[in-house]
Amino acid sequence: MPADDALRALVRPVIVLGTGGTISMQGPRARPALDAEHLIESAPVLAAVPSLSAETVMALPSSHMSLGEALALSRQAAALAGEGNGVVIATGTDTLEELAALCALGYRGEAPIVLTGANRPASASGADGPANLVDAVAVAGSPRARGLGVCVCFGGELHAAMTVRKVDSTGPAAFGSPVAGPLGRVVEGRLWLHATPLPPPTIVPMGLDHAVEIVIATLGGDGAPLQRAARDADGVVLVAFGAGHLSTGLWRALCAAEVPVLITTRADRSSMLFDTYGFEGAEADLRSSGAVCVPFLSAPAARMALLCCLGAGLDRQAIADALSGFDAR
Repeated sequence: MPADDALRALVRPVIVLGTGGTISMQGPRARPALDAEHLIESAPVLAAVPSLSAETVMALPSSHMSLGEALALSRQAAALAGEGNGVVIATGTDTLEELAALCALGYRGEAPIVLTGANRPASASGADGPANLVDAVAVAGSPRARGLGVCVCFGGELHAAMTVRKVDSTGPAAFGSPVAGPLGRVVEGRLWLHATPLPPPTIVPMGLDHAVEIVIATLGGDGAPLQRAARDADGVVLVAFGAGHLSTGLWRALCAAEVPVLITTRADRSSMLFDTYGFEGAEADLRSSGAVCVPFLSAPAARMALLCCLGAGLDRQAIADALSGFDAR
């Protein structure tokens, strides 16, 4: 059956929350222009959806979205999904990865929350927004998406919120899951799932008011950036080399850090070894340091997870317990 027939068969109401982003942008120098209603009108096939509504929450480039606005948006999406609605968040790709993680950590329900957007403005030749929106609505209303949680739908693929990464700055296949792989695909309004993600921990912050810095290991770098971050911030995400390695200076700065530290690695297909190497600052040292190893999270997702943990009042041990699922065990 054609796509409109598949869309007529959706089983739950779907609400599109518009926030701005490239999917809404038009003009020779693109700026937000389309509200949520106009986004729906840009994809005429969506008229076949039995119950589809739209709300414009904000009209911002996602690079301008504040942590407070992101938290309010995630709460709104969770409340609507908790009432049995499939929710689509149409947002910008610059910070979609972080917003997806925030939504996933704060929501546990049967109806899905689906994030999507575009890498090409609505007025551009080959604009990808309408197709992505149709696919996201199809997922949000699909009976197969029951219990899926929060996911990202882009370029015909479906990705888990906690392991998705932006992998292309300008092309239509903007997002991928280098560590875990996609969950499935959307084809002419039909959802095909071959995997379901492990549920992330539920971490509901009172606010996102803490400061969390990201420090990246670099060739020739010393421990000064980590020392400054550990002094000035409430927590740090440390992005290590390879399979969990640091320079001598960074390793010693890590040992001296008195704030919570999460460790991931620079590799897109990130994982950390346990006891293969024996030089100073190798993986066994990092694992014995008291830092929390989360190699299956990207640095932006790890920062969001730590912000949520701190905002929920978790101490170091509680943070380690909550995020243990993002490391091999």
